[in-house]
This record gives sequence, C-alpha cells and structure tokens, in this order.
Amino acid sequence: QVQLVESGGGLVQPGGSLRLSCAASGSIFSIGDMNWYRQAPGKERELVAAISSGGATNYADSVKGRFSISRDNTKNTMYLQMNSLKPEDTAVYYCNARIAISNYAANNYWGQGTQVTVSS
Repeated sequence: QVQLVESGGGLVQPGGSLRLSCAASGSIFSIGDMNWYRQAPGKERELVAAISSGGATNYADSVKGRFSISRDNTKNTMYLQMNSLKPEDTAVYYCNARIAISNYAANNYWGQGTQVTVSS
C-alpha cells in the first residue's frame, strides 16, 4: 500500500512564507512525476507546480517567482516553498505522484490535502 502524506500547512499573514512537504511511503519501486495541486472553495482543483523525476519543473503563471518545487529522491519527499503569499493562495493543497509499485505497474496517488490560509 502506498501513501502520500502532506504537512506544513497553516495560517500565515499576506507576504509570509510556508513550506509544504509530501512524503511517500509504502511499497515503492520508483516515483515519477510529482505535482502540487490546490483547490479553493467553490473553484476547481488546479495544478500549481510540477517536478519530473529528473528535476525539471513547471509552474502555474499565478505562482511563478513566488513558489519553488523540489524533491529529495532519497527520502521520497517533495516540497513546495511558498513565499510572498497572497490571500488568493488560500486553498487546500494536495500532492500527487505517479508511483510504480513494481517494474510493470504504476498508479496515480493523491495525498489527503493540507489547508493553507493567507489572512491578516
């Protein structure tokens, strides 16, 4: 069984910073692309940032220059450093990863989500 567990969310003032973590555990053979999504109340889930197994990154226009995605393959963990936070960044943040459980089987996994609230 594979699990993704997010941590690091919370309440922060506008202009502040938070660092989210997403740790994968279980019967993992390898981890491919990893992503951070977010969903604000009344809105659809949107892709925030993505990182390939080789470290190539991609960001939504709304977070470019403020957020940074990274991963530590030795720890099966992905991070999202969020700086200069704005109220519109308020959402539940989810991690997502393509994880192989064997040489011939891979699935798409989601974490349970962590709340980020940006408010004064």
